[in-house]
Amino acid sequence: MESSSFGSCLPGTVYHWLVLAFIWLGGCQHALSQQTTLEPKDKFLLSDPPIGLFDPIEISPSVLPHNTNPVEPLSPMYPNYTSYDPVLTGKCHVNFSALSYIMEKTASDCSVPLAPLVANVICCPQVSSLMNIFQAAYGGGNSTLVLNQASANVCFSDIMSILASKGANTNIPELCTLGPSNLTDASCPVKDISSFERMVNVSKLLDSCSTVDPLKECCRPACQPAIVEAAVHISSGGASMFGSSSIPGSVGGINAVSDCKGVVHSYLSMKLSSEVANTAFRVLSGCKVNKVCPLEFDDPSSVVKACDKASSSRPACCAALHTYIATRQKQIFVTNLQAINCATMFGSMLQKAGVGNDIYELCDIDLKDFSLQAFGQQGCLLRSLPTDIVFDNITGISFTCDLSDNIAAPWPSSSSLQSLSLCAPEMSLPALPVSPLSGSSAGISRTGIGILLPVVLLTTTISI
Repeated sequence: MESSSFGSCLPGTVYHWLVLAFIWLGGCQHALSQQTTLEPKDKFLLSDPPIGLFDPIEISPSVLPHNTNPVEPLSPMYPNYTSYDPVLTGKCHVNFSALSYIMEKTASDCSVPLAPLVANVICCPQVSSLMNIFQAAYGGGNSTLVLNQASANVCFSDIMSILASKGANTNIPELCTLGPSNLTDASCPVKDISSFERMVNVSKLLDSCSTVDPLKECCRPACQPAIVEAAVHISSGGASMFGSSSIPGSVGGINAVSDCKGVVHSYLSMKLSSEVANTAFRVLSGCKVNKVCPLEFDDPSSVVKACDKASSSRPACCAALHTYIATRQKQIFVTNLQAINCATMFGSMLQKAGVGNDIYELCDIDLKDFSLQAFGQQGCLLRSLPTDIVFDNITGISFTCDLSDNIAAPWPSSSSLQSLSLCAPEMSLPALPVSPLSGSSAGISRTGIGILLPVVLLTTTISI
C-alpha cells in the first residue's frame, strides 16, 4: 500500500518541479527579451558612443528617464563602470600620479553620459584647465612652458587614455575641439621660463591671479587684464608692439597673442597649486562662456508669420513659438546667464522681423525653456558660477540646477541691446519668486533649498 502510494506521488512531484522549471525559464526569457530591445537612445546611456558619432555640443539623446510623476524625485543610480589601467605610450615623461587630483576631476566632469550635454559649461572648461596644468607639470623638469610637437602627440594620447580609464567620454577631442596642438602654443616666441620672467612683471601677474574672485572677476576683472598684458608683451618678444613686425592687430599678431596666453596660463599653473590654478581657470572660462548664447536662432519666419502685429491668433502664435524654441534647445544645458542672453537675442530678432508684442509673456516662456528639458516640461538652468559633476554614495551622478521655477524670459526693450549689462546688480538675474513654504530663496546648496531644483539625478548605467 505504501509502495503504491509512493509511486503515485512521485509523478506528481516530478510534474510540480517541471512546472516550476518552466516558470523560471519563462521569467529568464522575459528578462532577456527586455534586455535586447533597447532603443538606440538607450544604448547611448549604456555604452561609450563611438568616435565621431556626435558633433560638438549638438546632440539630442534623452538622458533623463521618463518620470510619470515629476513631483517625486528621481531615484539615483550609480555608475558601475570599472576603472582600469590604461595602456600608455611610455614616451610621455611626466609624473601622472602628481596630477591625480586634476585628472579625477576632469574625468568626472566629462563622464560618459553627461559630457555632450554639459560640454560648453562644465566639461570643456575643465579639460582646458587640465591642458594648462599639464603643460606646467611637463615643463617643470626642463624649465620649459610648452611641449614640442612630438611630445605633445604622445602626451595628449596618454591624457585621453587615462581619462577614459576613469570613466570619461572618449569623444572629448571632438566635443571640445582640441588636440595635441593645445599643448604646444607653437606661434608664441617665448617658450622657456627664464625668457618669460625677463620680459614679464611676474609679481604683478601672480598678485592678480593668485586669488580670482568668481563674483567680481567677470565684471571687474583683475586676472584677465594681467594675462592679456603679459601675452601681448611676450608675443612681440618683449619689444614694443609698435616696433614689432607682427603687431597684435594683424592676423599673425592675434594668433601669437592667443598662443602666448596659453604660455601665460602654463606659467601660472607652475607657480600656483593645481587646486588654485584650476579654480582660477574655471572662473575665467565662466566669464567667457556666460557672455554668449550657445544656441543658434536661424530662420524664425514661422514664428514671425504666426505672431506678427496683424496676427490675432494667440494659440497659433504660441504653438509656433514653442515649437521653434524646442528645436533650438539642441538638447544641451545652459547657464542662467546664457539663458538671459538667448532670450534677449531671440527676442531682438523677432522684433526686427516685425513682432512687436511681448510674446514671451503671452505664451508663458521662461528662462528654463532655453535649456535642456526633463520630462518634456522641466528645464534645468546651470549656475553661472563654475559647476562640477558630483558623484557620491547618496545622490549618484548629479549636478546643481539653478532658477528652475517659472522665471519669465525677459522680452527686450527698444534699448536693451545697448544697455544690457549682466554685471549691473539689477540685471544679474531676474527676481526669484519666494516659496510660500521656505519664505526665502537666498542661498544655494547642492542638495537644494527653497524653490531651487535640488539636483538632476541621472539614472544611468555606464559600462566601459
